[in-house]
Amino acid sequence: MNMQEIRAIARQRQMPPGRLKKGDLIRALQRLEGNFDCFGSAREGICSQLECLWRTDCLEQKGDTAGTSGRKKTVS
Repeated sequence: MNMQEIRAIARQRQMPPGRLKKGDLIRALQRLEGNFDCFGSAREGICSQLECLWRTDCLEQKGDTAGTSGRKKTVS
């Protein structure tokens, strides 16, 4: 889903999208929906949220992200 589509969804749900990045905006929408705000945090393509509107985009994310602002997660 592109940013224009995501912003339109946010506006439909009475949430001004502002200047949020894609991941941050989707996580805000997930919280608004009453769901886990887990976009971009799936490990190894595993996600138990089968009905999530954002699941396809999430699983297509390149690399593992920390789930906030697109920062890379460091492995200790």
